[in-house]
Amino acid sequence: MISSTLIGIGIALAAVWVAVGAVVFALRLPGQSVGEVMRVLPDSLRLAAALYRDRSLPSSLRWRLRVAVIYSVQPVNLIPDVIPVIGFADNVAVLAWSLRGALRVAGQDAVVFHWKGSPESLATLYRALRLPRTQAAGSRQRACRRCGWPGSAASRR
Repeated sequence: MISSTLIGIGIALAAVWVAVGAVVFALRLPGQSVGEVMRVLPDSLRLAAALYRDRSLPSSLRWRLRVAVIYSVQPVNLIPDVIPVIGFADNVAVLAWSLRGALRVAGQDAVVFHWKGSPESLATLYRALRLPRTQAAGSRQRACRRCGWPGSAASRR
């Protein structure tokens, strides 16, 4: 009984890794490394924290981020986290909803100002959240040739 449970958990974890790999491969730009796409997650968390601390942005942005964090850390969710694979699907959906709404409310200029990652990673985040990729209105940086995003690594030198 225990061995079949462990085998089931192992298969579920393998399926999750295959799914994550497929999503990462699909979201990357041509010529963009998989490692750079994987760095989008920590950069996104830093962006959400920076947007949360920015008092010049509306309080609705902070409430949206607060709701997502509270929903994710509470033990009782819509789909319990003990269910392999799909148990965390509702958490990911709520976090994506929160981040997408926060980026829309904050506006392009605030997002570009607070983003610490590469322009290609920011373009990947916008593509993953299905947000339109427009250039920042007040940006004086050159646009990246590969992704069209302002502030390429070459322009930071």
